[in-house]
Amino acid sequence: MQQHTRFYIDGQWVDPVEPRTLDVINPSNEEPFARISMGSAADVDKAVAAARRAFETFSQTSVQERADLLEKILGVYQQRFGDIVQAISQEMGAPLWLSKAAQAAVGVAHLSQTLQVLKNFEFEQTQGTTVLRHEAVGVVGMITPWNWPINQIMCKVAPALAAGCTMVLKPSEVAPINAILVAEVLHEAGVPPGVFNLVNGDGPSVGQAMAAHPDIDMMTFTGSTRAGIAVAKASADTVKRVTQELGGKSANIVLDDADLEAAVAQGVQTCFVNSGQSCNAPTRMFVPRALQDRAIAAAKAAAEATPTADALADGMHIGPVVSQLQFDRIQSLIRAGMEEGATLVAGGPGRPEGIAKGYFVRPTVFADVRNDMTIAREEIFGPVLVILPYDTEEDAIRMANASAYGLSGYVQSASLERAQKVAARLRTGMVHLNGAGPDFGAPFGGYKQSGNGREWGEHGFREYLEVKAVMGHAQA
Repeated sequence: MQQHTRFYIDGQWVDPVEPRTLDVINPSNEEPFARISMGSAADVDKAVAAARRAFETFSQTSVQERADLLEKILGVYQQRFGDIVQAISQEMGAPLWLSKAAQAAVGVAHLSQTLQVLKNFEFEQTQGTTVLRHEAVGVVGMITPWNWPINQIMCKVAPALAAGCTMVLKPSEVAPINAILVAEVLHEAGVPPGVFNLVNGDGPSVGQAMAAHPDIDMMTFTGSTRAGIAVAKASADTVKRVTQELGGKSANIVLDDADLEAAVAQGVQTCFVNSGQSCNAPTRMFVPRALQDRAIAAAKAAAEATPTADALADGMHIGPVVSQLQFDRIQSLIRAGMEEGATLVAGGPGRPEGIAKGYFVRPTVFADVRNDMTIAREEIFGPVLVILPYDTEEDAIRMANASAYGLSGYVQSASLERAQKVAARLRTGMVHLNGAGPDFGAPFGGYKQSGNGREWGEHGFREYLEVKAVMGHAQA
């Protein structure tokens, strides 16, 4: 059993103020493999005080000093890459292939992208006789989730450091080991004491204390819409900046001129990656009603060809979902789909055949889904795809937009021009055309209840800056 019972505060590993521990569970076998401490408001106070002290000097460092620091962090991160891969697979169930190719690799991508942004950013601009200065926002509270843990940690930590901010991180208590490794990386790279602080714990004890803390200037949160609302409310009394990346129920519109079988197969695969535990997963597939039978056959074949296995096993497969809580919720939503009259095409309740232990969900596809069904409205966060038939392109766009969420969208068409026109009408923060992958320089974020603010690239960097107007600074 690994023991990680200290917090990283003011450049040191320190004991919690009040001893309280939690076991970290391996979702592939339901066995505890690590133990962490759970923090309190008193631990948050210590971390914030350290960050506030450090801000006085770190915010005054030069661009070159911060760029050099990020370069060192990138080098140490790459040295610890294998440890990070192993931790992610063990604690949240991403298969090794996915941890190597994406989960841990995005840390390198965000550090590299942030370095590029920092080196090219204009921190001062002249407007007549006024100079506009971009300055660090201050002490940042960060709350990150378990589903893409390094991605969400590094796309906050890297730009915050680049901007000259100091920070307190509360990672998910479900998958906290990767964050501890990040703290070790930052320490080894020479991040000054107090600039980065880590306090483990849950939302009610640590997250709430951070959001309400008067000496935290900004909260950046990634997680469920429900929890994001709680963070925003707790932050309101101190009028701090709040950025949120929340839930999603992204539509994948397959137009009638697309290569249907290829588009459907790709859509199923993209939905099921990371066991469906991605906020931007294309979980609602819209297909022309006249082509639905073909789409069902293609989706069924793709789902039944999706293997599941232990996250630490070799080969291409999906792993378990992260916890018993998630497993139970997904099972209840699958049952709701069946009870509300959707056609079960593949998968269904229970574990895959031959698997008796672990939080494994059968790759599941529903067809004949209506937009008012529970499985079409709620974020399932598992390997569950719903197929909704449409009669006209207008119907598809209307149904795609008829959601509380607006994170991402997907459009498949043989005509790029046609796909572009549909994309322009989707009320989402992002759209992927014809299978286009992520762009780490493009803004990541959504409309409506998918949050506010943006992450990644220059747009994400700007979130950590205030703008000061200095009148009369320049000569006429």
